[in-house]
Amino acid sequence: QVQLVESGGGSVQAGGSLSLSCVASGNIVSIRTMAWFRQAPGKKREWVASVTARGDTNYPNSVKGRFTISRDNAKNTVYLQMNSLKPEDTAVYYCNADEVLNSDDVYEYDFWGQGTQVTVSS
Repeated sequence: QVQLVESGGGSVQAGGSLSLSCVASGNIVSIRTMAWFRQAPGKKREWVASVTARGDTNYPNSVKGRFTISRDNAKNTVYLQMNSLKPEDTAVYYCNADEVLNSDDVYEYDFWGQGTQVTVSS
């Protein structure tokens, strides 16, 4: 099994910055993709950023140029640096790990953290 624990959420004024971290633990040899998603009240969960084990990153247009995802493979940790925050960035942010290889040489899929709240005030 794999556990994901996010940290770093909080409240900030529009234009400010926040940094999130997520540590994966458990039976892990490698993780192919780590990502961040978010869910605002009354809305569907949406993808925010993703990074592969070799460092390839992707973002939706809504955060491109403002958010930066990175990871430390040795620590099974993914980060999200959020700059120029807007009130519409307010949401619970979730960490995701996909295609996790364990010590039994088996791939497991789609693990989620418990989420961390990010609130941006205008």
